[in-house]
Amino acid sequence: MTLDSEEAGKALATDDSDRRKQVRRAAMAGAIGTTIEWYDFFLYNTAAALIFPHLFFPASSGYAGAMQSFATYAVGFAARPVGAAIFGHWGDRIGRKRTLIVTLLMMGISSGIVGVLPGTAQIGVAAPLILVALRLIQGIAIGGEWSGSVLLAMEWGDQRKRGLLASFAQVGVPVGLVLGTGGMTLLSATLSDAAFASWGWRLPFLASLILVGVGLVIRLRILETPMFAKVVADKKTSANPVGEVIKRHWREILLSAGLRFSEQMPFYLFTSYVLVYVVAERHFSKTFVLNAVLVGAALELAFIPWFSHLSDRFGRKRVYLTGSVLTGLIAFPYFAVLTNSGQAVIFLMIVVSMIPHGMQYGPQAALISESFPTHLRYGGAGLGYQLASVFAGGPAPLLATYLLHATGTPYSISIYIVLSAVVTVLCVALLPDRSHSDITSDSTYLRKA
Repeated sequence: MTLDSEEAGKALATDDSDRRKQVRRAAMAGAIGTTIEWYDFFLYNTAAALIFPHLFFPASSGYAGAMQSFATYAVGFAARPVGAAIFGHWGDRIGRKRTLIVTLLMMGISSGIVGVLPGTAQIGVAAPLILVALRLIQGIAIGGEWSGSVLLAMEWGDQRKRGLLASFAQVGVPVGLVLGTGGMTLLSATLSDAAFASWGWRLPFLASLILVGVGLVIRLRILETPMFAKVVADKKTSANPVGEVIKRHWREILLSAGLRFSEQMPFYLFTSYVLVYVVAERHFSKTFVLNAVLVGAALELAFIPWFSHLSDRFGRKRVYLTGSVLTGLIAFPYFAVLTNSGQAVIFLMIVVSMIPHGMQYGPQAALISESFPTHLRYGGAGLGYQLASVFAGGPAPLLATYLLHATGTPYSISIYIVLSAVVTVLCVALLPDRSHSDITSDSTYLRKA
């Protein structure tokens, strides 16, 4: 099944007024869709740090419980490339819009089930096993969500503003973090510890079902992107898009994964592992840490589109490399502050750590997506983006927990962050910058002899 000719014709025949309307809808669909996806995902991240060790691994020590909880967290990341391959195939076969409706339903329903899942005390070993299964479903859905959300806006809009338009999907991450972490913060602050641990943490998960309904309404109202519609009209869709993109663009896939190391790995330390470290090592309240993460995420709402706009003017690589270098530079000061400073300075450092992330995460969507031709873009961008999840994002809290336990110093984690920045700088340097290229032309993607 492929995109039907009638819908492709509608996308190609839009006048300027209709096109502007579709651009707005596509940007909103990308932003709101990823907001819902990442709201669910960050709820899990927060619960993995604060709730799940006691609820699903009650017989374990504090260290073992944290390791087991973050291991289930890592499972979702391992599933992401699988989701990128599955939905990348369909996104480049039947279109961006239809594929994204399926990913949204998968993510929202699985999160709603987490909200009613009994703990180990009630149903025994089945509880953590079901949790892992739901985490796998979430990871597969996220794996297929990202590239489609980015392409909706980027392929509909003004091609001189690809960086800015693609970043609307990226804005969904801090919005999801604000809503997910904000919900947990509010409940943590207003409920007793016993009530929060017993039932309060479940409410934001159940609210996912309401958000899914909103997202579906928005996504059903948009047309397929004109770039993909033209591929369909010209009969250039691939019978095996994932296989073809791996064969022809394996280098771009690997470089796209590598360039994410200094963005993704530190991000999950700065937003998830920090909850464990500051609460366990400094004995500050979880509400204090959640508030700091919340403020940092709110600031990213401005940083992501701003740095994406700058990438349209000055090139993706220039902005991205700046963010990567800054991430490496703050690695040791970050843990020095968290280990030795008072609340005010710790709060400020947690907030500031989000700035270099925004410098990378904003331009990243266009930087990766521009690396692949239209008929292979959903799968290629998704695979490159999600492969980093296996090696960078997923293992980050797990390895940080292990490094601190094994070495006794948080500066071992700082070294880990610096190494991630080195990997990113090398990969960005090797990837062509197509910020100002014509990405509708096949000749843009011909290898130079």
